[in-house]
Amino acid sequence: MTDLSITPEFRPLGKSGLSVFPIAYGMWRFAGTSTKEAHAKIDAALGAGMTLFDTADIYGVDGDGAFGDAEKLFGEVLKATPSLRDKMVIASKGGIVLGLPYDSSADYLISACDISLSRMGIEQIDLYQIHRPDILAHPQEVAGALTKLRDQGKIAHVGISNHTPAQFDALQTHLDFPIVTNQPEISCWALDPFFDGTLDQCMQHGVTPLAWSPLAGGRLALSEKEARKEEDGDCLVATQILLDKMAGAAGVTREAVALAWLLVHPAGIIPIIGTQNLDRIAAATDAFKVSFDRQSWYAILQASMGEQLP
Repeated sequence: MTDLSITPEFRPLGKSGLSVFPIAYGMWRFAGTSTKEAHAKIDAALGAGMTLFDTADIYGVDGDGAFGDAEKLFGEVLKATPSLRDKMVIASKGGIVLGLPYDSSADYLISACDISLSRMGIEQIDLYQIHRPDILAHPQEVAGALTKLRDQGKIAHVGISNHTPAQFDALQTHLDFPIVTNQPEISCWALDPFFDGTLDQCMQHGVTPLAWSPLAGGRLALSEKEARKEEDGDCLVATQILLDKMAGAAGVTREAVALAWLLVHPAGIIPIIGTQNLDRIAAATDAFKVSFDRQSWYAILQASMGEQLP
């Protein structure tokens, strides 16, 4: 049976012409700390080989911080060591507004992007993503804002996050350049993109999937007792058991196997890790020590589903 092995070879970021390390560093929890501590996290990610750094204007709100705090802290790190900028592909997002919840009108997106640039102290965002679809914004208006930002040199490339395949198509229709990434939640516990057409569309159009919460928001790391309290807890425990079996054989952690499970998919998924622990940042690359075959890959899928595929 053929092994589905993976390597740390850089992967294309859609049709952008950029290539990045197969694991990205996410900044959802990158706030509420000192510049020195934040710098250490960036250094750890770069030291592990990571080149794609994914943030958003709303990041920071989920902890003790405020709207924009993650971008602001990231900007402080870049200001302290300007040479870091050339080692990174910087991705950010806009379109979520506290209390609304979404606004992708042209005026708002252009303003939000300008403010993000200011917070980070950079002249261009390499990848600007619409964070969530705004039902009240016509895709032609969204496309117009993105086109203006690109023409002005404020963004280099465009991506989407949490969009359905139909929403992707609606936006792409009004753009003269390709959407290069799609960022849904994907893990061996969040399986919808494998079945709802998201990953198929990515492969059809050469779009790179960026997986947020690739470790299921910490659920994969729960103890068996805690995991059984979760919805479909028996399925979660069954998935953990299979991950642990492979982890033991490869001499890695359960989390490394979960990342590898995504990395072997033919769509070229790039998981975005969000840990703030320096050792765990470094350990993410242990995923490249794991080899799957079809039997072991599908076993985890079916354990998570709680049923056999037909």
